[in-house]
Amino acid sequence: MAGPVPAQAQQGAVLRVALVQDVDHLNPFLASFASSTMIGRLSWEFLTLPSAEDNTPSPGLAESWTTSADKLTWTYRIRQDVHWSDGEPVTAKDAAFTFNRIITDDKAQEANGTYVENFASVTAPDEHTLVITTKAPQASMTALDVPIVPEHVWAGIRDMEDPRTDSVPVVGVGDGPFLITEYRPNELVRLKANPEYWRGKARYDELQFITYKNADAAVNALRNDEVDLVNRLTSTQFDALTGQPGITTNKATGRRYRELLMNPGAQTLARRPIGDGNPALTDVRVRRAIAQAIDPRTLIDKVLGGDGRLGGGLLPTAYPKYHWDPADAQRYRFDPAAANAALDAAGYLRGADGSRTGRDGAPLRLRLLGKASEDFSQRAADYVVSWLGAIGIGVTKQLVSDNEVDDRTNAGTYDLAFSGWGTSPDPDYTLAKQSCGALPATSGSSSSASFFCDPQFDALYTQESAELDPARRADLVKQAQARYYDQVPSFVIDYDNPLEAYRSDRFTGFPQQPAHTGTIMEQSGYWGFYGAVPAAHSGGGNGLPAGAWAGIGAAVLVVVAIGGVAAARRRSSADDRE
Repeated sequence: MAGPVPAQAQQGAVLRVALVQDVDHLNPFLASFASSTMIGRLSWEFLTLPSAEDNTPSPGLAESWTTSADKLTWTYRIRQDVHWSDGEPVTAKDAAFTFNRIITDDKAQEANGTYVENFASVTAPDEHTLVITTKAPQASMTALDVPIVPEHVWAGIRDMEDPRTDSVPVVGVGDGPFLITEYRPNELVRLKANPEYWRGKARYDELQFITYKNADAAVNALRNDEVDLVNRLTSTQFDALTGQPGITTNKATGRRYRELLMNPGAQTLARRPIGDGNPALTDVRVRRAIAQAIDPRTLIDKVLGGDGRLGGGLLPTAYPKYHWDPADAQRYRFDPAAANAALDAAGYLRGADGSRTGRDGAPLRLRLLGKASEDFSQRAADYVVSWLGAIGIGVTKQLVSDNEVDDRTNAGTYDLAFSGWGTSPDPDYTLAKQSCGALPATSGSSSSASFFCDPQFDALYTQESAELDPARRADLVKQAQARYYDQVPSFVIDYDNPLEAYRSDRFTGFPQQPAHTGTIMEQSGYWGFYGAVPAAHSGGGNGLPAGAWAGIGAAVLVVVAIGGVAAARRRSSADDRE
């Protein structure tokens, strides 16, 4: 039951949001960038989604769920009276189609393929019952973060790379709180509030995502009342906006990690080498030496203005149950002398000019890839060039567009690259992206986060993914992170504190996820946008329409009743790739 009817929407009200990251795809099977998946979350409902309050699983299309005694069969009750925006009913058959398309279509696996690797079958016995059978117990079954699409629209798409998959006639048919009505690449995505949304219509009529080249341009637009909400601010921009009339700032607990990728030898799932990474980086001793030559504390203090926490494992401190920090003896500390000694021992010797050469006599030179639009990449690149130069490694900066960074890191045509991922309340997706199974089927897909493939890591990942005991699972998650840290296919620099600002003279009541400490944009749900209230109609509270919390308590009871899967893993869509 959707609950009481929400407050009357303000007619004609438009929430304008600045994007400082490109949109790669609106096709939910392919979308990789945080901007893209953020928009997708608004357009298509999920079976369940993390609650705005505390990230626990809450109902979406599935109003309830049960599992068999052996934890291999999951039955979801799909709510009735939900319709696609073209009037067709939303049924369990749409959900079965979505999962089966991912299972059977290699191209459809790009964003969310890791969810279905353990699925034995997905069926819809009737319009309101979805049954998923798994090959082994799977701890993420109350947290399948896959947008459910309409079968009657997407069944006609034979090729996921067909341009139609990013066109409004296809992506505009949705059942989420907002519906895509216009898409102008690199300019604008326009959405309207869904008047038939099952939780109730949002309190304003239109949502616009407007692309800006960088955060400076977005901040100017906010000051000039051209947009209402911006994120990815630098500390200087954030401080300058704090206390300004009509503007409210939000410093959130971060769910993203920022990293320096080190190409460990890009390859496909069939173990076919791809890309043109420097072969020196396939040597873990070289990667460890680079980690010892970088000072993340300086990057946090000097580049991020202190708005970040020192990195370690892949799961940020926002998730204390799964967060892992290396012990003092394990941590890569800024130690150029140790880095030099490690490179000497590995056989990369310095010549008379101070530069190092490999065993083949070729100079040890690396390319550093980063976003031209991003303040961090621009400024941190100079530090990295200097630090690695000091240990005899020549580095060439290559600052390019967001899409080129994505294309090249997917294709393995890089040596070093600044990157980052948004993590989820459940650790499974983050770990899955580092597994051998995430290696791309073909060059250029975004299946793998780092091209890491390590049997020891995979064994730990496989164990945690099937472990239903919360304490044992948390220990396995930490062991997997320790192995990743030891092999250093990437070096986690920090966990960002997201910095956001909005025109509180126009909109207020933005729900944060989690409540009071989390972000407004780039959530693991859609609460921040769905719950926004035009300032003239603000009545305080969390901003969510009255029916939005319906069923959350019941869902928690169901999860507890089926044997302690409240800590169920959550495989995010490829959201927040940077």
